[in-house]
Amino acid sequence: MQGSAIKYRIFAFIAFAILLYWFVIPAVITHNVPELAKEGKADAIPPLAYKVWDYYQKGRYVSPNTPPEALDENKNPSLEKMIQSSAEIGVASAPIWYVSLEAPNYPKDAFPEGIPVYYHFDGFSGDVHEMNTINHFIGMDPMERGAPYLRAIAPYVLALLAFAYVLFMLYDWKWLNYVMWIAVLLPVIFLGFYAYWLYWFGHHMHDWGAFKIKPFMPTVFGDGKVAQFTTHSYPTIGFWLLLAISFFTLLAILSKNKYLKSRGEQPK
Repeated sequence: MQGSAIKYRIFAFIAFAILLYWFVIPAVITHNVPELAKEGKADAIPPLAYKVWDYYQKGRYVSPNTPPEALDENKNPSLEKMIQSSAEIGVASAPIWYVSLEAPNYPKDAFPEGIPVYYHFDGFSGDVHEMNTINHFIGMDPMERGAPYLRAIAPYVLALLAFAYVLFMLYDWKWLNYVMWIAVLLPVIFLGFYAYWLYWFGHHMHDWGAFKIKPFMPTVFGDGKVAQFTTHSYPTIGFWLLLAISFFTLLAILSKNKYLKSRGEQPK
């Protein structure tokens, strides 16, 4: 029985560690960094946020539009240099989904990945400004119109969920099992909001677009076509991490219930 108790805690800890490292720490510590930089309030960014942002940007996508002077010696973005260069700054948490656009006016030699943008729980990264320019061309709102309140509260919700993992590993309170199911459903929750807001953008077109198109449902998964653009919409590292969190959390819930049942107990 003692082994069973250790087992569910191991499963829960693995899920907790993934959530904490890839989502909670970067989202909480660098919260509002892109907004503060854009508003010229870099002095309000804590020193720790600079280090954390730089750390999580290693190996991430770097836009061809990023000035060379905004990169460090390893060609990774430096938040301090990005701000000084007025370069576009994205969020630091793990990107969950990406959309890339290809068109004749974006040649492969200059834009090898097309125009990619990455969707996170707490914001966006990639060529957001370029994507907004394209969206304006077809009469679509800028990306920032999507889920503003959800993005604002995401760091706090993620932090509370991480705290719930700690309680789950320490106590047998019944309500914690229900909270853990939120973690199990994180991939579905993200996809639900993602699909809804794609629908919203595609069905709230404006007349000021230079190219008029009828309301449409943008491609959620796979390849599609919008006006003269070819679109690609696929999961990226953050989504696979959410699946791992979901898997290990489900194992933790089942293992804990089995452990308590073997002791003739029920969650309190």
